[in-house]
Amino acid sequence: MEVSPIFWVIFSIIIIVMLALDLGVFNKKSHEIKVKEALTWVGVWVSLAMIFNLIVLTKFGKTKALEFLTAYVIEYSLSIDNIFVFIMVFSFFGVKREYQHKVLFWGILGAVVMRAVFIFAGVALINRFHWIVLIFGAFLIFTGLKMLFQREEAKVDPEKNGLVRLFRKFLPVTDQFHGDSFFIRKDRKTYATPLFIVLLIIESTDLIFAVDSIPAVLAISKDTFIVFTSNIFAILGLRSLYFAVSGIMGLFRFLKIGLAIVLTFVGLKMLAAYFHFEIPVTLSLSVIVSILLLSILASVIIKKDDSPSDIVKQDN
Repeated sequence: MEVSPIFWVIFSIIIIVMLALDLGVFNKKSHEIKVKEALTWVGVWVSLAMIFNLIVLTKFGKTKALEFLTAYVIEYSLSIDNIFVFIMVFSFFGVKREYQHKVLFWGILGAVVMRAVFIFAGVALINRFHWIVLIFGAFLIFTGLKMLFQREEAKVDPEKNGLVRLFRKFLPVTDQFHGDSFFIRKDRKTYATPLFIVLLIIESTDLIFAVDSIPAVLAISKDTFIVFTSNIFAILGLRSLYFAVSGIMGLFRFLKIGLAIVLTFVGLKMLAAYFHFEIPVTLSLSVIVSILLLSILASVIIKKDDSPSDIVKQDN
């Protein structure tokens, strides 16, 4: 799909203005973001994405609009895993909630740049070497099955993070936080604070998650504009989603199973497309949304204390 440069400019302006308002106006001073405020911002980012989707529908047609919506839903859903990692990292370092927004702002800004590199490289590789979709598809199926059968939650150990260990060789790190500062000057020397170490970990973990999510989105569309814009809208809404979910993280315990099934499904879709068996975008969107809704519904209906035998007895 040929996209006029004006659309890239419009998209860039929207993102820059919203980010400037976010950090420079609404969150100029560090403060604890409550669930109500977070939900408001979730609504703002989702509304912006849907308005943009209407523009795509008007200018590029129904198929491209459905591709955007499906890719957006996948990326936004897979972001849930990022949120659980953010919670573990902030908890491990004891980062106060009023400082978490600044870390996530700069962390996700870095994620935007990394995603851009991943997406443009991924689309270029697929266009040049079509067989690479087999690798992407197999990788997604492997990741989905691994997530489905993994019993233990992933542990975050900062001392084993290669980026953190490399950074400490070049710049000393203070033992304590200094407000929301990433760096301080002391005795004519520059020190990084633990908050900057947290930022490095957030950046590196997002890079790992991008390896899963970008191939999943490329299974829906090979259009660079659609893949990039849907991905960025989902990523930019991640901060608000984190603050909304962090207080109620235990409510949707089956969501991880749903995400694992979604990854496996899009992997199979990618393999099917290589062998010229195309699954319609409308069907893909319906399957993905249904899986996610069922996993959320199961989390609400089936109580944590209910064992499988208890559920069978209740049914009888």
